[in-house]
Amino acid sequence: MQILYEPHARVRITLEVTVFVLVLVALALGGCGRHEQSESRGESRRHEVPVGKPLEKEIVEWDQYTGRFAAIESVEVRARVSGYLQSIHFQDGAIVNNGDLHSVIDPRPFTAILEQAKGEMQRAEARLDLTKLQLDRQATLLDEHAISRDAYDIRLSEHRQAVAQVHAARAAVTAAELNLEFTEVRSPVNGRISRHLVTVGNLINGGTADSTLLTTIVSLDPIYFYFDVDERTYLKYINLAEKGNFPALRGGKTPAFAKLTNESDFVHRGRIDFVDTTIGPDTGSMRFRAVFPNPDMTLAPGMFARVRVPGSSKYNAILIPGDAVGRDQAVQFVYVTIQDGVVERRNIELGPTACGLRIVRKGLHAGDRVIVKGIQLVRPGAVVEPVEEDIKLAARNCLAEEYTEAVAQVFGDAPASRKSAVR
Repeated sequence: MQILYEPHARVRITLEVTVFVLVLVALALGGCGRHEQSESRGESRRHEVPVGKPLEKEIVEWDQYTGRFAAIESVEVRARVSGYLQSIHFQDGAIVNNGDLHSVIDPRPFTAILEQAKGEMQRAEARLDLTKLQLDRQATLLDEHAISRDAYDIRLSEHRQAVAQVHAARAAVTAAELNLEFTEVRSPVNGRISRHLVTVGNLINGGTADSTLLTTIVSLDPIYFYFDVDERTYLKYINLAEKGNFPALRGGKTPAFAKLTNESDFVHRGRIDFVDTTIGPDTGSMRFRAVFPNPDMTLAPGMFARVRVPGSSKYNAILIPGDAVGRDQAVQFVYVTIQDGVVERRNIELGPTACGLRIVRKGLHAGDRVIVKGIQLVRPGAVVEPVEEDIKLAARNCLAEEYTEAVAQVFGDAPASRKSAVR
């Protein structure tokens, strides 16, 4: 049976191979036709890519830091005399002014002490009058040689002792008056007062190192902001100031702008008024301090915020979008299109972000045509169809003109019509 059907099987296999070969030939001919059509279309098969010329703007770089607000004046209110707390005259958390009555310690014992001191002073003054009369009589008798010199010297000494007693009595009266005045505890500063820590009726210990703490008061307007700057950045500021391209750090002419954690912009305007004298050995940083007006009392001591300070002088910078930058390990690059749409790779050196764009330090010029999007789809040497697209600023706060206006606002030199929140 197997030998009988073997010729038919060979015929069937031969037919199948012939059909397969014909199909391959047809496909090859069709592909050649399409290739010729593709070549005839030429430029129509180029990949379109958006390209734009880098922006060249005069800008000022900004450095940002995190820090914390602190009160300029912070006072622990303690009694200066001891006694029973008689009354409290403030509301917890209220705004108080310098001299406002805070609380009263029972004044009756101090009133009695004052009256006693006044009586002692009157006695001393009467004694002084008596010794003065006696001394005058003794002086007349001495001139007439009616008494000895020793008797006169005794009267003179008694008179001098009476004078000293009057001075001591008057000092005692002054001290008693002060103690009576200290029974009224008053606010020493303007600011917000905390809660009362002692209730009425308690015995207050005052006038010593461990005097009873009654409450605390912190000033709010203006308010300090402390932040730390690393040593390298601090040296950068010093070098810029020495070249005359940066305000002196300790001259109070460096602006600072702050934003809170729930704010999207740096709307609080202030200035740097203090730079510490020593680099911290543990942190390698220098402590900076800025002062901010706080008329509406929204800024509170201990509150976190970010602060922005100028980090360079004015200069012309090349700006490109971040999407245009590619990375090859440690190397950063962009693709540019040259003649006939050929793609060329340019290695660049980047600076920080400014106005929502990246600063290019080296490797690019303002007239170059940079591929701003879709750099993953192109390779060096490829031929593309450039589509022009304008590069736009995402913000204007980096521009030199905006910096000049911001400085004028901080130091009160801006025209009234232009005084607005710093963007």
